[in-house]
Amino acid sequence: MDWNPTTATFPTAEELVTALRAGDVTSVELTDDAIARIERHDKAINAICVPDFDRARAAARRADRARACGEDRPLLGVPVTVKECYNMAGLPTTWGMPQYRDFVPAEDAVQVSRIRAAGAVVLGKTNVPRGLQDLQSFNEIHGTTNNPWDHARTPGGSSGGSAAALAAGFGALSLGSDIGGSLRTPAHFCGVYAHKPTLGLVASRGMVAPPAPALPVELDLAVVGPMARSARDLTLLLDVMAGPDPLTYGTAYELALPPPRHQRLRDFRVLVLDDHPLLATGSAVRAGVHRVADALVAGGARVERHSPLLPDLTEAATLYTQLLFSGSAARFPVDAYEQLQARVAGLSAADQSLDATRLRAMVFSHRDWLAANERRELHRHGWRQLFAEFDAVLCPITPTPAFPHDQNPDLLARRIDVDGVEYPFFDQLVWAGLATMPGLPATAVPAGLSADGLPVGVQLVGPMFADRTPLRLAELLEQEIGGFRPPIR
Repeated sequence: MDWNPTTATFPTAEELVTALRAGDVTSVELTDDAIARIERHDKAINAICVPDFDRARAAARRADRARACGEDRPLLGVPVTVKECYNMAGLPTTWGMPQYRDFVPAEDAVQVSRIRAAGAVVLGKTNVPRGLQDLQSFNEIHGTTNNPWDHARTPGGSSGGSAAALAAGFGALSLGSDIGGSLRTPAHFCGVYAHKPTLGLVASRGMVAPPAPALPVELDLAVVGPMARSARDLTLLLDVMAGPDPLTYGTAYELALPPPRHQRLRDFRVLVLDDHPLLATGSAVRAGVHRVADALVAGGARVERHSPLLPDLTEAATLYTQLLFSGSAARFPVDAYEQLQARVAGLSAADQSLDATRLRAMVFSHRDWLAANERRELHRHGWRQLFAEFDAVLCPITPTPAFPHDQNPDLLARRIDVDGVEYPFFDQLVWAGLATMPGLPATAVPAGLSADGLPVGVQLVGPMFADRTPLRLAELLEQEIGGFRPPIR
């Protein structure tokens, strides 16, 4: 292929690898193009919060020399970005928290090491919300990241900087993370792809809040994963990322993922969900779900809209809320924790809203957490039974497209507008929690634009450790309905 940077602003990583292998372009040229684009356009978007351009250019030169010597690694010479929360030796890792403005780790996170070993050229780090605890991406150190489609709206969080960077053409891939939809929501808001891996599939050491040491801990709910502008690129990056931490399992242990259950669209069995008992689905998102469902039907897939095997969505949302918020408040200062206890004591026993569930979970005892965890295991078994009859579940990621920036510091007082009706801000997590609570893989795919011209995405939830099944379905859907499209401004 003849490489022309002026017509290749938004190439996939796969296209870049092909061009590099053919000698149509060098990594230095790609890296210089990416840096020039960041310098031209990122002032308005603010996706790249920690540039690392000098080291990127040096890495690109090394990649070109390696290729000239006959080397060929999966990402050799491909410019990428990394979410700010990953440790990178020599660069600050703050998680957007001002007190750690000067914290600089001594070594790379395991996933940064893996993409470097695969030959990737890291352009820099992307912006996050403070403590990664928002569906937006702003903090006191690096400011606000804007959605490339509409600068008055959020790109999502907490991997919002990564999604915005991809949508703006700043590198072909990015590393993100997800506990509350933090990969999937930004992908949905910015019109790109993301994959939340099965819990435990991808080592996360070094994706840790400062100043904690980078240890190979087993996280509850949280995962790290790939973001890209195509479904095939997700698989390319996941293959680099997947595998256990060698500090825990040694270098001889490998985790082999099974192949996709099917290769052809007409062989897939898909359950479609567009209603949740606790939260309305906005018309734009519902239309996106229907577009994808219609494509599945047109492609010959078996599509159902109801199943008695589906675990109870209300209990699932409650369990997810309990597990998520008990963990998020576990290290609160004593005075803040005591204030929460006082608020919980004032709740009516009849109040079973998600708002009340969040508050109660923040002061969970270990006994309370164990009870919730036992109910989670029952849900996991329910999902195993469902995935004996279906290959994937198609559903929303959040109830709306990207919403306007809302920086109210009282997160529990915020509201989300769903077609004119207000709900508590964090209620929109119920769809993300569908996959997160039981630890299932979920692939976020673009599903067209809303009537207002904003991206809409959906998620494809798959069986545990069958990540390649929703990823393959995402590839097939990309062929049917299209995928990423550049922002229209």
